[in-house]
Amino acid sequence: MIREKVAWFLRNLWAVRNIIIVFIAFVAPINLAIGDSKETKCAYGLIVMAILWLTEAFPIPVTALLPTVIFPLLGVSTARAICSKYINDTTVLFLGGLVVAVAVEEVGLHTRIAMGIISVLGSNPNMLMLGLMLPTWFLSMWISNTAATSMMIPIIQAVMTQIREANRIRLEGAKDVSDESENPTIQTSDSISVNQIEGKIKNGAMLSVPTDTQISLGNDSAACMLEDEKSTENSELRLFGKGLALGVAYGANAGGIATLTGTPPNLILQGQANEIFDKRSPGSDSGITFANWMGFAFPLSIVILLLSWIWLQLIFLRSLCIRKTDAVRTAAIQSAIKHERKKLGRVTFGEVVVLICFICLAMLWIFRDIPGMGGWAYLFHLDKDGKPFARDSTAAMLIAICLFVLPKSVPNIFCFIKSEDVKPSYTPILNWDTVVHKLPWGVIVLLGGGFALADASSSSGLSKMVGCSLRVFSHMDIWVMNLIICLIVAGATEITSNSATATLLMPIMAELNPLYLMISSAIACSFAFMLPVATPPNAIVFSTGILRIPDMASAGIVMNIVAILALTLAVNTWAIPIFNLDVVPSIFNNTGVNSTCL
Repeated sequence: MIREKVAWFLRNLWAVRNIIIVFIAFVAPINLAIGDSKETKCAYGLIVMAILWLTEAFPIPVTALLPTVIFPLLGVSTARAICSKYINDTTVLFLGGLVVAVAVEEVGLHTRIAMGIISVLGSNPNMLMLGLMLPTWFLSMWISNTAATSMMIPIIQAVMTQIREANRIRLEGAKDVSDESENPTIQTSDSISVNQIEGKIKNGAMLSVPTDTQISLGNDSAACMLEDEKSTENSELRLFGKGLALGVAYGANAGGIATLTGTPPNLILQGQANEIFDKRSPGSDSGITFANWMGFAFPLSIVILLLSWIWLQLIFLRSLCIRKTDAVRTAAIQSAIKHERKKLGRVTFGEVVVLICFICLAMLWIFRDIPGMGGWAYLFHLDKDGKPFARDSTAAMLIAICLFVLPKSVPNIFCFIKSEDVKPSYTPILNWDTVVHKLPWGVIVLLGGGFALADASSSSGLSKMVGCSLRVFSHMDIWVMNLIICLIVAGATEITSNSATATLLMPIMAELNPLYLMISSAIACSFAFMLPVATPPNAIVFSTGILRIPDMASAGIVMNIVAILALTLAVNTWAIPIFNLDVVPSIFNNTGVNSTCL
């Protein structure tokens, strides 16, 4: 009786757990809000938001709105100052990039790109894995990694279904042969065409193909061998599916770091760095542009993609790759790819238009302001310091606005009208209802909340206070400190939002070492390879049922370490000349790990 009452009480508590968490989050650190110090009051707001972001008792974007309430009421900053941080150059850049991504998805261009790459790379297990990873990696640079991953799941499922059906047909065919003779022949083939596989699967026929080598067995031995073969193939098929699913997730995570708009932590870094530099010296910025970021992060992204591909082959495809390729499996894969390509149909007018816009946007971003060379932005107005008025957000919004005007299909007007009965028609690629429905507005609010929190942390002195408290690292070489921080960040982002983690870290890293630690920490926030909750691509591939948490954790922990080592190499080599990391800006000469904290 007592046990039932306790269970009933616990079930009721669990039902209102979010209310309890919110109450604890606001009450537990209340002593920080009572004092007169702005630093402690800001710390109260930061702790409340950290708890709510970690537990997701509030939706993450809702938590990002709390600075508009907490900081004005506690006297940390004015409501006017806080609210002005929610929309700035970085959020507009992100908004423009998202609109273009919606257009890519609307016309199905992303699927055509993916199937084109997969078709070119072939149907061997290792190349098929690379074929799934490459388009996910490339598309994640430009569109949501959630969309890029979701697009690949049906392709994986189609491939797995075809292989499973081909294996079943082959084994049933071999079983029929063993039942017809006392000394049956176990038959295999190295020359099975795609058309043969498709015909056998569609007609439900049994597959039995002659071979040069025949093994005479008794009925019992043949049956045992068939059972062993079936068990082996099922085990290999499961491993194959796990490798493909994780490959897609890893490709999405690796691709996101390559461009500024690829993942929110990159934009959080740029936005907060610009705010911090401007606060130190009005009119200055961090110097992080789309072009120099891509010059640093794109090679790093390629390295991580290739290392993850090699690692997944070692743990999931080793038995498939070291033996001779199974013709049945190869033909089944080719059949699945061929079927998925047929579903796409012919290239549409809208796909061509969006592709042209997509390429134009990438070129405008890259050639806006190339360090040491200039760019197209210098052809227009310059400020008093000789810097162009136009920013990356200018190019993003220009192309985004054009997508609301350019036609999705050839307009049926004037000379295009074939008959008087046909009414004139014109449909733009995007309309506002589509954008409202598909655009992840919550991410934009999250970015704004991060900028507001960073501004409050900086203006109240909290970030400097925390930075000084970390002077325990000052005796270490800077690269060792960077490595330790990246390991901690990569571990933390496995259980928290990578955007929330980046938001909390950027002001603190700026006090320790501007740009050097900020860049490393921001990228480390994207190294979430271990758990389903760590990042949307992980959650999507886990939801297919192909993977278990131990599968993800055992493969992911090695990838976390490998990726951090690659990041450490990158930030200490080619990143130094790109961002001038070997020189601390003069406006930060009173901060850093070697400075005196009073």
